[in-house]
Amino acid sequence: MRLDASQPANETAHSAKGFRFAIVASRWNDSLVSRLVDGALDALKELSADGDAIKIYRVPGSFEIPLCALKAAASGKFDAIICLGVIIRGDTPHFDFIAAETSRGISEVGLRTGVPAMFGVITAENVEQANGRAGTKHDNKGYEAAIAAVQLMNLYRKEFGK
Repeated sequence: MRLDASQPANETAHSAKGFRFAIVASRWNDSLVSRLVDGALDALKELSADGDAIKIYRVPGSFEIPLCALKAAASGKFDAIICLGVIIRGDTPHFDFIAAETSRGISEVGLRTGVPAMFGVITAENVEQANGRAGTKHDNKGYEAAIAAVQLMNLYRKEFGK
């Protein structure tokens, strides 16, 4: 749950200009994931990302996101990886395994490569919850993940010269 959608008062404007982004998105639950991709693209465009600085990779499901994200990060072609998917709980423990391994794998990408891998994967109890997280702007996990990627890249550039 998020209590405050605003940024701290001392937060400066961020720019995506000059950064390169990979979006790794699942094809499973495509009607929702495509909205996450659109949200990420909207955020990057709003923050002045160059159109040719964004590459989209579509993988079969959320479980496949981490390996594609790792390959993208290890390629040296991208400053940040934005990982997008939708996992909806079903009647079996399958949800728990997929959600946990997807989360762990995405985290490991950043730790192994030093390239931020943003977690924009919706894990929801039902379709209604997932739909609510694939809305517009701050109600879209793709948008939020892209904003966070740009914020991190600006922080890293300022503080670490990257």
